[in-house]
Amino acid sequence: MPARHPVRWLMTDERQGERLWAALERLPRGAGVIFRHYRTPAGERRALFARVRGVARRRGLVLVVAGAAPLRGAAGVHARRGRGIVTWPAHDRREALAGVRAGADVVLVSPVFATRSHPGAAALGLWRAAAIARGLPVTVIALGGMDERRFRRIAALGFDGYAAIDAWSTSSFPSRGT
Repeated sequence: MPARHPVRWLMTDERQGERLWAALERLPRGAGVIFRHYRTPAGERRALFARVRGVARRRGLVLVVAGAAPLRGAAGVHARRGRGIVTWPAHDRREALAGVRAGADVVLVSPVFATRSHPGAAALGLWRAAAIARGLPVTVIALGGMDERRFRRIAALGFDGYAAIDAWSTSSFPSRGT
């Protein structure tokens, strides 16, 4: 099934700090951003979201918001039912199917590889991740230790694209060309 939604995604979080802005600039046009920043106080979170939304509009990025607090101007939601694009985390096949039943447009299978976001957490590995992704009738995104090189290795296993934090935040990543 061809992907109808972004196939390159940036997951935001507090540890990015000022690197967030460079990461947003490195994303290819049409990529997605899942705005998380769960631990940021509400007022600061709204202000940061507004800044991210401005960059997303200027760059042609799809902005989805995670968390229970609604933020105006998002194109969708993460990990819950809602309007617009619905992205859904899946750590096993049961969660992936629950996301499809909940109306998810994009399922993020994770963690495919070890990741700095969840130190010490067990990675799924290629074959378990592929088993989760197999045959899902939605856009399937690999998450966890991903970058462009790793994605090319696993694309044929049922993944339409990938999401990352660090891959977009490093200065060695190609700007907008992927």
